[in-house]
Formats: sequence, structure tokens, C-alpha cells
Amino acid sequence: MFKKLFGFGQRSRLTVIDGLYERIVAASRQPVFYAKWEAPDTPLGRFEMIALHMILVLRRVRNEEDPKVRETAQELTDLFFSDVEYAIRELGIGDLGVPKRIKKLARMFYGRAAAYGDALDAGDVEALAAAMQRNIRPDVENWQGARPLADYAVEAAGALDAQPVEKLIAAEISFPDAQREI
Repeated sequence: MFKKLFGFGQRSRLTVIDGLYERIVAASRQPVFYAKWEAPDTPLGRFEMIALHMILVLRRVRNEEDPKVRETAQELTDLFFSDVEYAIRELGIGDLGVPKRIKKLARMFYGRAAAYGDALDAGDVEALAAAMQRNIRPDVENWQGARPLADYAVEAAGALDAQPVEKLIAAEISFPDAQREI
């Protein structure tokens, strides 16, 4: 009763969500994505890599029925978009332009979630690589990083699927090391 009344327990909940998001961001910052596979090392390129890892985590929990898992997924998504909003403001976008940009980035995120999720569900690495080409490097005609990144995403999805959901909601998940050859 006191936990609800005085907000005790919320701190540990926020610690878990923050920890989970930190793991996602850390996985998205693996140097191989930018140095070897040539994902753009720009605000939009970093958005793409964080979005990919968010999509993988949300895909992992999509069929879980436990309300704690659903709450965690929603709070994680809220934190992601809060971070995106902060980044937009840091880029100097004024208050009037922020909602428009957030709406655009949300459409981009959910479009990618659908495309990547469909390809992962079908086990179609080529479709996943093509979607990544369209979304991450549309400026490069035949982006050589698309296939290795798609292979990594398949491996990461499998690794997340193998991890107990209890680990996920305790922020104890791990992603594969993209540096090693897949």
C-alpha cells in the first residue's frame, strides 16, 4: 500500500527501464555498424541503429501476455521517443517543429518495425536486407552493409528469443557481438 501511495518501487521500475534502454543503445553503438558496414554515423543513422534494436526487443515481447511485460514494452517505447524528442531539441529544432518531426520519426519507426518484423518472421534475410537498404542507406545504390546487418539482426532476434522474458524485464538481456564475422 505504501509503495503505491508514496511512489516507492517506481524508482526500481524506472531503473529497470533505463537499464534496458541503456543495453539497447549500447548494442546500437557497436563500431562495426558504422566503421565496417557503413551505417551513417549521423543523428539519423544512430536513430536507425537504435530503432533496429528497439524493434528486435519489441518483437521479442509482442506475444507475451504478462501485464508486466506489456508495461515494460510501453515504458521502453515511451523512453525511446522521449530520447528522440530530446535529440531533436538538441539539434536546434524549435518547439513548433518538434511535434511534426516526432510524428515523422514515429511513422518511420513503425514502418520499419512492420517491414523488419515481416522479414524476420518469414525468415527472409534478403527481404530484410532490402528493407534496410531502403531505410538506412537509400543514398547508396548497392550498400554492402545491408546483408551483414540483416544477418546480425537475424542472429540478434534468435538470441533474444532464447533469453527468458524474466531476464528482459529485469534489464538483463544481451545482444550478439556484431564485430565477429557472422
